[in-house]
Amino acid sequence: MKLLLDENLSRRLVPFLLNDYPGSSHVSLLGLESASDVVVWNTAKAQGFVIVTRDADFEELSLVWGQPPKVIWLKIKNQSRTTTLKVLLDHQAMIEKALFDLGQACIEVSTL
Repeated sequence: MKLLLDENLSRRLVPFLLNDYPGSSHVSLLGLESASDVVVWNTAKAQGFVIVTRDADFEELSLVWGQPPKVIWLKIKNQSRTTTLKVLLDHQAMIEKALFDLGQACIEVSTL
């Protein structure tokens, strides 16, 4: 599974994700900095990415347009790069099961 990190996440996470999420990228690394959600959505769909975001916009698009792409909606209080990375790595099996085994279009991942 390759992830496309939304603008609201640090592009510095990408190198640390590549071992567990090969082919992952960030919108700015694809030349999509400041692109509309629709452009990001269509790029993710065309290139086989799962969108990772901190806001509800892509979850709403998944309700309207269906899948692909699939969406990981991070609902975490501490928004540091370290916390974000830990959440994505620690929840990888659960994310894959929900999105691919159970066929969910969007999964909310949160920490207590």
